[in-house]
Amino acid sequence: MSNTTDMTVGAPTRGILRFALPLILGYILQQMYQVIDAAIVGHWVGVDGLAAVGASTSVMFLVMGFCNGACAGFAIPVAQAFGGRDLSKMRAYVANAMRIAWVFAMVITFLSCMLCSRILKIVNTPNDIFDDAWTFLFLLFLAIPFTIAYNLFAGFIRALGNSKQPFYFLIFSSLINILLDAVLIMWMGLGVMGAGVATLLSQGVSSLLCWLYIKKEMRLLIPQGEERKYDNKKISILLNNGVPMGLQFSITGIGIIMLQSANNALGTVYVASFTAAMRIKYLFTCVFENIGVAMATYCGQNIGAGKIVRIRQGIYSAIKVMVAYFVVTVLIIYPFADEMMKLFVSPDERLVIANAALFMRIGNYFFPLLGLLTIFRYSIQGLGYSNLSVLSGVMEMLARCGVSLWLVPTLAFTGVCLGDPVAWLAADIFLIPAFVWLYKRLKVRAVGSLHL
Repeated sequence: MSNTTDMTVGAPTRGILRFALPLILGYILQQMYQVIDAAIVGHWVGVDGLAAVGASTSVMFLVMGFCNGACAGFAIPVAQAFGGRDLSKMRAYVANAMRIAWVFAMVITFLSCMLCSRILKIVNTPNDIFDDAWTFLFLLFLAIPFTIAYNLFAGFIRALGNSKQPFYFLIFSSLINILLDAVLIMWMGLGVMGAGVATLLSQGVSSLLCWLYIKKEMRLLIPQGEERKYDNKKISILLNNGVPMGLQFSITGIGIIMLQSANNALGTVYVASFTAAMRIKYLFTCVFENIGVAMATYCGQNIGAGKIVRIRQGIYSAIKVMVAYFVVTVLIIYPFADEMMKLFVSPDERLVIANAALFMRIGNYFFPLLGLLTIFRYSIQGLGYSNLSVLSGVMEMLARCGVSLWLVPTLAFTGVCLGDPVAWLAADIFLIPAFVWLYKRLKVRAVGSLHL
């Protein structure tokens, strides 16, 4: 049990930070290699290559968002069983989650690859970058089984409170990705195809490392005997947690696709601007995302242990951490946004740089809305009420669709910049009252059980 962390005891802030920090560092590193990946493509292939890599960003968010969200949902019953000290039940969940994930991986990969061309046409991919965009997207679709495997195994490890080991695996796979980028793009001249192959291989390495670690160091996760059996009830519980979380990301992804489609229609320069800005945006916003991921495990373990009051304490602690980080982002993004965009293109590409910097600055002003969104959404999921989070995804989707239909035609790229802030606000309007209602309900239920 030395590789696990019990988040049902101790100071909430310390526990959340201890759990979240490796996640944050890992995802910052992951985003850094995506920044380096885009920078290599932008400088060695050109603006068209950068646009080709970014033309399908929203599509990958939809597809991979479902896969990653579903895997995170499958880990919630594992965390709850671990918090309740029922290890046999925990391993039975692991066995059945692996069955579901295998089916998801095969079906999603097949459908995605078959529909690759049609998808790029739907998002208004410019003709001059279509072939490169197809190559890159197809290779990313081929990596779906590896991505699902990594997120599933990493989710199991994190459910037991160990967020460090997946971080180490991300470091290794990120270095491999950067090395392969240098070899395939800069040395072999494979261009966009090289970027896709590098991502595919590095995803395979990270998933393999996670599985080998579980087999060697966390054998308490490996099902034995009767625990391996197909269990319809547990399958149902896993799907009730995983599918809503996956759909939440996919529904959000529909809105992002609408927004990117509207942006793609503005032309290749704006596609490149959007690509550069999104790479830097994810580098900063992954911190908010992983504070939320920490809250999912924190709430999952504490609801499993019946410690309702600690859940509220954890929310307050997470909000304080989020606000402190927001201040740091303002001090970095506002003065240096233009310089950061020069990582991707030549300084002569002034329009690309100016548009991308505008996107970053406008979004940065509204980062607290994103912080609240991730904290409350993941906390609700950790408590086992993933269906509520789907509705927040619907709110985001409707907001982005509205921006795409009304603001982008009127304000052009400035309208694109407002897409995320409007979506974050719409989700918060639903999530915050939903959490307050849910917390009161759980508290009443806990008090009632004490009187029985």
